[in-house]
Amino acid sequence: MKTPHTSIHIQGKIPSRILEMLRNEYGGDLKIYEGDEEYIEITESDWYKEVAEITTPGDAMRIYRKNNQLTQEQLGKKLGNVSRQIVSNMERGTRSISLATAKKLSIIFNVPASRFLDL
Repeated sequence: MKTPHTSIHIQGKIPSRILEMLRNEYGGDLKIYEGDEEYIEITESDWYKEVAEITTPGDAMRIYRKNNQLTQEQLGKKLGNVSRQIVSNMERGTRSISLATAKKLSIIFNVPASRFLDL
């Protein structure tokens, strides 16, 4: 019979008496993972800020469309019978995304309209 896996998560400084108790209880099976890395909100990271700065409204539109597994034609229909070519032009940045279209995209993808606008 297998014994169930036990996982204990303790954050911060762990008192030595607790570590000693765990060592006595679990012996060689005890694995302690230490890390100095801190978690941060993704939108606060330098990586996110760099990517956000170079991501155009058309890039955002294409990313959301693909993440939702929509073709350009399907998205065009959801936007109110917009042609595939117009959707393509908006994604490539040769046609700007209007405020009205940005609002429709925000409803379709459930994100703020500002994601699809050059602000």
